[in-house]
Amino acid sequence: MSQMTTLTLQEQQFLEAFQQAIETQSFDKMILSQYEGEIDKLEKMTFRVIQLQGEQYLSCLYKYTTQDVTKNYAMTESFKIVSQFLAQCKQGNLFTQAQELQLKRNKKKVMLKMSKIQQSALPKNIALNAHDRTKHRYVDQESHFLQLLGITDAKVQIIPSMARKWKQINKFIEILSGALTQIQAEQQKLRIVDFGSGKGYLTFALYDYMAKQMKEPTVTGVELNPKMVEFCQNIAQQVGFNQLDFYQGDVRSYHPEQLDVMIALHACDVATDFAIHTGIRLNAQMIMCAPCCHKELRPQLKAPTVLQPMLQFGIHAGQQAEMLTDTIRALLLKAYGYETKVFEFVALEHTSKNKMILATKRKDFKHADEHVLEQIRTLKHMYGIQKHSLELLLNNQWDQQDIGRKC
Repeated sequence: MSQMTTLTLQEQQFLEAFQQAIETQSFDKMILSQYEGEIDKLEKMTFRVIQLQGEQYLSCLYKYTTQDVTKNYAMTESFKIVSQFLAQCKQGNLFTQAQELQLKRNKKKVMLKMSKIQQSALPKNIALNAHDRTKHRYVDQESHFLQLLGITDAKVQIIPSMARKWKQINKFIEILSGALTQIQAEQQKLRIVDFGSGKGYLTFALYDYMAKQMKEPTVTGVELNPKMVEFCQNIAQQVGFNQLDFYQGDVRSYHPEQLDVMIALHACDVATDFAIHTGIRLNAQMIMCAPCCHKELRPQLKAPTVLQPMLQFGIHAGQQAEMLTDTIRALLLKAYGYETKVFEFVALEHTSKNKMILATKRKDFKHADEHVLEQIRTLKHMYGIQKHSLELLLNNQWDQQDIGRKC
């Protein structure tokens, strides 16, 4: 196989969509066709994700003019393999549960077209796969807790004003289900804490999903509002979720002794740092965060000379501070033994707080990665950052201050 050539913006967007579909478990298949590379008689490739001995692999069906050949690749190789072949094909079609992306290349330009997929329009085999995923992985619309939470009506139909929340719930469970495959092989009964659980939409959904996958998990929703805590506790009792409870407090006042999965969605400002620190400190196997209300780094930010024309605009400086805040969080997670991903949680049309940081514990972690810590020091020096709360907490250098709360 020849080395990968420089990719166009459209090709990069296609690859990013492929990677995100894999990470969020929404990938159905991908076809790369009109091959123009050096492999003799190769016409096209069809990629799918398969399970072999409990592990996921990217399976590729190579279609030659005279025969078909199947090869399976480790998921860690998938992006590299697809990138190399994409550069040598005139067309690519990526199918996910929600959309199709079509990339076409001619002598003059590269075109990328995106279209939403209606369930009835899917090929029969893809429609069946999507149905199976909905049945086994997503929330059952007839679940009684959805009616009690105000998501569905008496006829178990989604209330129109809650349609966006319903989509967010299902996307959350979709992401959770994919991440759980990395830790469930070793541990079937998990201790889960959801910091800032609010009205409990996601807390109930994750308990319901996991209870159907294993013996009842132990789940605690931590919420400051006492009325919300009482409301959620009553619903948990009504629907018989015996290992789901709610605690009035926040990440400062609730101190679990054991923690396997730490969730903190929309914990404001440095409250996210406290939550991540709790997860790392208690050796959580999974950490899920959707940060918001980034405030700590913005006043510290000093634009490097080359970026001053861009960061003179307040909106750009705010976006840069937000990206820098979450980059350092992700790098610290990597340094302390976690495989870490940062990706879109749900589309911007559903919520502006759409970033997810997902981290799963590596088995081989022994001590903090000095190379990654040096990357953090370089970034801080470049932007004039003096402090980052998660770093201070991990170094036992935190000074007691009031922290942000969930929006």
